[in-house]
Amino acid sequence: MILPALFFYLFAAVCVASAVMVIVSRNPVHSVLFLILAFVNAAGLFILMGAEFLGMMLIVVYVGAVAVLFLFVIMMLDVDFVELREGFIQYLPIGIVIGGIFMFELLLVVGAWVINPQVTKTITAAIPTNVSNTEALGLVLYTKYIHYFQLAGMVLLVAMIGAIVLTLRHKANVKRQNINVQNARTPDMAMALRKVASGQGLSDADAAEWVK
Repeated sequence: MILPALFFYLFAAVCVASAVMVIVSRNPVHSVLFLILAFVNAAGLFILMGAEFLGMMLIVVYVGAVAVLFLFVIMMLDVDFVELREGFIQYLPIGIVIGGIFMFELLLVVGAWVINPQVTKTITAAIPTNVSNTEALGLVLYTKYIHYFQLAGMVLLVAMIGAIVLTLRHKANVKRQNINVQNARTPDMAMALRKVASGQGLSDADAAEWVK
């Protein structure tokens, strides 16, 4: 039991330190890199607890998709963080008040939190012993909690549609595809033969029609 305990404290310490560095780092790219390190160590903690599926999902989804997306967005936007920090002192008192309120609430929760000794008896679904961790999670998720799973999917769908609607902008001078018109094109519509005399070019009207 010594080796698993050592790995637990190692992963936990690195995870907490990485989470602190995400907040403390002034460079946003460094913050995202520390966030990736925190996710990797959290995945190691899941694997130590026997939840290998959750650990792999944490690596694939959060590290492989979300964190990398954050990193590329930050690098491509090239945000002027010096300009954003100009009003830091102005909003510092409000931030201190809000942070103090959150700290007070956390202290109240932690101070009044007591683990119920009967919590192990409140599990409503029996945990099967002859299946793997992933299969057991799927059996519970897609049977007992299927409605919550579908509701979460609907919330994500609405959020995705809302993001597309809010960011979609139609510009007047941008050419857009019309699939129906493209499918209805015939060789006669796509190609026109013009007899051009030697040494002469197309007239303006013919050139404009040819461009269309």
